[in-house]
Amino acid sequence: MIFDILTLFPSMFEGAFADSIIKKAVDNGFVSISTHNIRDYSDDVRHKTVDDYPYGGDAGMLLKPEPLARAITAARERLAGKTPLVVFMTPAGRLLNQGIVKELAARDSLILLCGRYKGIDQRITDQYVDMELSIGDYVLSGGEIPAMAVVDAVTRLVPGVLGNMDSAETDSFHSGLLSHPQYTRPEVFEGVSVPEVLISGHHANIKEWQRQKSLEITKERRPDLL
Repeated sequence: MIFDILTLFPSMFEGAFADSIIKKAVDNGFVSISTHNIRDYSDDVRHKTVDDYPYGGDAGMLLKPEPLARAITAARERLAGKTPLVVFMTPAGRLLNQGIVKELAARDSLILLCGRYKGIDQRITDQYVDMELSIGDYVLSGGEIPAMAVVDAVTRLVPGVLGNMDSAETDSFHSGLLSHPQYTRPEVFEGVSVPEVLISGHHANIKEWQRQKSLEITKERRPDLL
């Protein structure tokens, strides 16, 4: 999987991808991540301007179409021979869920476009973007944090990254439900014991207990998933 990220702030991604599962995935060649500064595609050589006032008199600034078009075109050229999907992170997009993550993980490459300010010129969305994604009903300063979330979620599903895919398949949302409670050693902590069924060795009973607990938690906390 190749992630090609277009942003005004490439340095934001350095720490986010420098540790844990994502770093191992990169080091082992399962994923490739590159960031590219949208300002490098500005026709303003001196100031690298990439934004302007919106028509209609609204407050704030919009990212101009020309630098974005050049940046996306360059990304597609870098990924020649692949079938990249251009994903724009925006509050107006589809709400990211595990089903969409699986859909993205089936691709060979993603171009993640991070907006800033009031957003981007609609003509870029209409003519260059394949999918619009949101990570929730709240406002962030830009698309960088949502892009990080997409990279993290998709990377977990790339074959070979986790070593044991059973780990991913028991995560919350993978089955459409929230995860059941989890326990580890010691068997008794502050007077509270691990549920007896989990140490019974009876795998069918354990699976049934886990599913029932998932249903109970989902019904209580996220009934919309049911």
